[in-house]
Order: sequence, then structure tokens, then C-alpha cells
Amino acid sequence: METAQAKKTKKMKALVVMGSDSDYGVMKDCLSTLKKFEIEFECVVCSAHRTPEKSRELAKSAQKKGFSCIIAAAGKAAHLPGVIAAYTTLPVIGVPIKSDALDGMDALLAIAQMPPGIPVATVAINGSVNAAVLAAQIMATKNKELQIKLKEYKQELEEKVEKKNAQLQEVIKNG
Repeated sequence: METAQAKKTKKMKALVVMGSDSDYGVMKDCLSTLKKFEIEFECVVCSAHRTPEKSRELAKSAQKKGFSCIIAAAGKAAHLPGVIAAYTTLPVIGVPIKSDALDGMDALLAIAQMPPGIPVATVAINGSVNAAVLAAQIMATKNKELQIKLKEYKQELEEKVEKKNAQLQEVIKNG
């Protein structure tokens, strides 16, 4: 029989999938944000085009493995989030990765423009922090401790803005 702690941990687990290891430069902020919220994660490289069977299997097995949501990052054609969403009922959050050719607009449109019935929540180009926060918000619907951590995080954001405002006011006053 599972303990309450084991059940809580299961509700706070995300699968992070990157289309390429080169996406890590953007996605490391996602991973550190998940850590900040004490959300367990597994992070793997998987290509929708080069390893389609692996993409399918990751998506189909994610819920059985205890994941609550999937964060998928991809650039250029950026089919990975959509392919994963096609094979799971878990929420999928897409992170469009900026590329040289079209500055990430190709990835943004590929991830955001999904057909009816296959939604992918899409964050900004290179918006990996927001992907982690959105994942936390989804998981917090069933986890009070995570709700508290999110409120504290939002409070920290507010305090940073107020501190910057105070600094600006001092510059204006003395400048």
C-alpha cells in the first residue's frame, strides 16, 4: 500500500522532452524552475522525425509512469509537442525553440496551430520558465503544498518589481 508521501510525489512529476540536445541551453531554466518547485522530472532527447517510435512510446507510457504533464521543446518544424499530444491525454506544454532561419516563428506556429482535439499549451519562444510554471500550476490543482509554493513565487516576482521601481525612483530623484 502506498503512503501519503508516495502519492504526493506522483502528483508532482513532469516529463521533459527535447527534440535535440542543443535545446538544453534554453531548457535548463525550465529544469531549474521545476527543481525550485520541488517537482520531480525526467528529461530526455527524442526526435519526432528521427525517433518517431520513441516519441510515441514516451507519450503512451507517461501516465503509467506517474507523470502529471509533459513539457516538449522543439525548434524549426517543431512537431514533437504535437506528436506527443496525439498519443496521450496528459496536458502537453510546448516550448518553441528559436532557430536561425525564422527566429523561432516556425516553431511557435507549428506548436500553436494544432488541429481540434489535439491541444498543446504553447508558451513564448524560448519560454521554458513559463512552461515549468504552467506545469506547476496544472499540478497545483491537486496539491496544496504546490499551491503555496506558487503563491510564494508570485510574491517574489512582485517584490522584485517593487525593488526595481524603488531603485528607479532613486535614480530619477538623484539624476
